[in-house]
Amino acid sequence: MNRRLVLPLVVFLAGALALAAAAILTFSPGRQGGGSGVASVGGPFTLTTQEGKPLSDTDLKGSPFLVFFGFTHCPDICPTKLFEISEALRAAGDGAKAKGLKALFITVDPERDTPEAMKSYLGSFDPRIVGLSGDRPAIDAVIKAYRAYAKKVPLKDGDYTMDHTALVYLMGKDGNFVGAFNIEQPPAQAAAEWLRHS
Repeated sequence: MNRRLVLPLVVFLAGALALAAAAILTFSPGRQGGGSGVASVGGPFTLTTQEGKPLSDTDLKGSPFLVFFGFTHCPDICPTKLFEISEALRAAGDGAKAKGLKALFITVDPERDTPEAMKSYLGSFDPRIVGLSGDRPAIDAVIKAYRAYAKKVPLKDGDYTMDHTALVYLMGKDGNFVGAFNIEQPPAQAAAEWLRHS
């Protein structure tokens, strides 16, 4: 191999390994703080549901739940993910464990996504999907706690869209992060995996 190519290749591989290690540390179900029990992803929050009622992380303990960040003006990713989550919930059935399942759709665009807008938008999906909104500081705090990403992207017509994390998070019944959830698998398989954490 040409010696001039060796150094750039080594630098590239070292960078790729560092990126992979960072991803594993971020999205592994491990703990921070030397076994203090604090989840590395997620944390306390209180937001407002599409019904205008407060919902906190402690209200969800006892059943595993999914978390997905998005917004109601999202052209394709959000409705697709919400449809897939609805299909998994439908496949889970209506048994005692399945009734406790919930999925949180947390807006990254609280300026437009009022509880009323969220209620109208989520009317087409499974009622166990809970839309959550709040003021910008509260939303930013949840985005940070879940190590998610969201950024306003201006459009040519003066409007804007949102670039955001499309990951679906699986949180255990204790409220701690389990891992990234593959919602694109067949609905029955997704439901079985979700219920396995009940």
